[in-house]
Amino acid sequence: MIENVPDYIGLAFIATTLLTLFLLFRVILKSGAERKKAYQILGALVVWLILQGALTLSGLYKNNLEAMPPKLILFGIFPAIVFLIFLFNNTSGKNFIDSLPLKPLIYLHVVRIPVELVLYGLFLSKAIPQLMTFEGSNFDILAGISAPIAAFLFFKGNSKNRKLLLIWNLVCLALLFNIVFLAAFSAPFPMQLFAFDQPNMAVVQFPYSWLPVFIVPVVLFSHLVAIRKLIRKEG
Repeated sequence: MIENVPDYIGLAFIATTLLTLFLLFRVILKSGAERKKAYQILGALVVWLILQGALTLSGLYKNNLEAMPPKLILFGIFPAIVFLIFLFNNTSGKNFIDSLPLKPLIYLHVVRIPVELVLYGLFLSKAIPQLMTFEGSNFDILAGISAPIAAFLFFKGNSKNRKLLLIWNLVCLALLFNIVFLAAFSAPFPMQLFAFDQPNMAVVQFPYSWLPVFIVPVVLFSHLVAIRKLIRKEG
C-alpha cells in the first residue's frame, strides 16, 4: 500500500479488480464455453494478476523510473496489448470472441464507477493528479454510470438498437483513451508532460498497477469485442 493512502482505498481497488475478474468470467460462462475451458481462462487471469502483483511488490516498476521504455509498459502493458492483438488476429481467438454475448459485455463497464471513485481517493491522498479524476479532465465515470442504462434501453424486449449501441461504445472508448493518455503522461516516466507537482505515482505501486495491466485491457477488450459484433450484426 502507498504511504499516506488510507488502507480502505487499496482494499476498495482490490475488490474492484476482483469484480472485473468476476464479470469477465461471467461473460465467458455465458458464451456457452465448456466450464473446463472457462476455468482455465480464469486460472490464467489469476496467474497474470499474481505475477503483476509480485513484480510491483518487488519494486521493479517503481525503481529506475528514468528507464526507457518504462518497465511497467515493457513487462505489464505491452504483453497485455500483444495478447489482445493476437486474440483478434487468429482463427481460434476470433471464434472465441464471436461466441461472447453482447449484453453482459456492456454491463461489465460498471467497474468504471468504483475505479473512478478510487482515483478520486488517490487524488485526495496526493498519489495522482487532479486531472486524472472527474474533478479534472477524466470523464470515464460517465461510461460506468451509463452502462446499465445502455444495456437496458438497447436490449429492451426483443429489439436491439445496434446503431446507438455502436455509438455508445465508440464514445466510451474515446473516454477510455482519454484517461489512458492522461495517466500515461502524468506518470513519473521520461515522457511525462503533465502534473509535475503531483504526478501519477500510484500506477507503479501495488495494487494500483493492476489498473493499466488488467482492468484497462479488459475494458478495452470489451469495447473491441462489442464493436466487432455490432458491425458484423451479431450478438
